[in-house]
Amino acid sequence: MSDLVLYHVDGGVGTITMNRPKARNALTFEMYDRIAEICAEPSQDGSVKALILTGAGERAFAAGTDISLFRDFSKPEDAIRYEERIEAALTKIESCPVPTIAAISGACTGGGATIAIACDLRIAAQNAVFGFPVARTLGNCLSIANYARLVAMIGAGRVIDMVLTARLTDAETAKAIGLVSEVVPDHEALMTRAAELAETVSGHAPLTMRATKEALRRLRDGRRDDEDLVTMCYMSEDFREGLEAFLAKRKPDWKGR
Repeated sequence: MSDLVLYHVDGGVGTITMNRPKARNALTFEMYDRIAEICAEPSQDGSVKALILTGAGERAFAAGTDISLFRDFSKPEDAIRYEERIEAALTKIESCPVPTIAAISGACTGGGATIAIACDLRIAAQNAVFGFPVARTLGNCLSIANYARLVAMIGAGRVIDMVLTARLTDAETAKAIGLVSEVVPDHEALMTRAAELAETVSGHAPLTMRATKEALRRLRDGRRDDEDLVTMCYMSEDFREGLEAFLAKRKPDWKGR
């Protein structure tokens, strides 16, 4: 298996590392597909409770899609198939059955930024920068799905400013506008904090988190159906366990079913 994406599990937390540090972790199709594969089923036995996504080294989370992939684009179908393939990967990240945490150092731009935005939580080192500078680089555009993700997160005004000016947003500004929830001093502190955050969410009710992720995705897509999500939670073994644990003043033993 390729070493362009590394995956290891420790104590119920899986870490996905985009591993092309000399190329600032620029993404190949193989990397998108591998990340999607892991997120679709982080473990066979349910032992993985949370995922951390990060980039190798301190210079970049991921600085977009590898530009060499665009050299052979010659017809409309090439562009459409590219966006469809990337969207399939992002959808797998969004619908991952466990919480996903993007731990971001350095450049988080283009395709790298779309991966971070598809994650549930984002934290950043002080050196992180975010953006979609396509208006001054390649002259391409984002898909409607990615514009929708961004608008849901930071609002249409900030999205159009970010794309039209092609400015990169620093970590503190990203926190102020809601792109990330926390900023820490450096890469070492980032990975420590990501591990702490993963441990926290690993101890919470899996079905509550799964229902919340899916409900927010549906709201973004203009949907309001929720009976399956309500039923999944209220009719679960975990709900009965949570109720009994609360009454007995003990910690619940969540099973995710």
